[in-house]
Amino acid sequence: MLVGITGDTHNNLKNISKICKLFNEVKPQLVIHTGDITLPKSLEAFSELNMPFVGVFGNNDQEEKEGLIAASKNFNCSLFEEPYLLNIKEKKIYILHHPDLINKNMSIKGDFIVHGHTHRYRSEIINNSLIFNPGECAGFLEGKNKIGLLDLEKKIANTISF
Repeated sequence: MLVGITGDTHNNLKNISKICKLFNEVKPQLVIHTGDITLPKSLEAFSELNMPFVGVFGNNDQEEKEGLIAASKNFNCSLFEEPYLLNIKEKKIYILHHPDLINKNMSIKGDFIVHGHTHRYRSEIINNSLIFNPGECAGFLEGKNKIGLLDLEKKIANTISF
């Protein structure tokens, strides 16, 4: 099973449109957002995805949380507080925004831990978990934008640059 990963999109509607187009071409079964969507209009732009969308709230989502929750009800979207444990295909995926919330228990019990906040690429195995952040998705670093793909069976993380 293939799962898409993005995060820290920070209201960049142009990038969100590109992200949706790329995921619709690659066809993961699910897309995970690791937080900092920021505004309801940005979340609504993810309704262009042809697959379910799951995310957690980041630090920049706090002021608009009610609006984000309302917008999530308009399409196949679920938003949660961090850390959120997603069980899918007998795999445990911890979803967080802040990497400092990662703890030993998560890395032992989880198959994957995905996070955002840093805007930096990360792919490493600690204990049992593949810890992954595709990196920059907000357009702050021109030419450095990436989304991620997790292969749950092979326990491999890849990125697509855009």
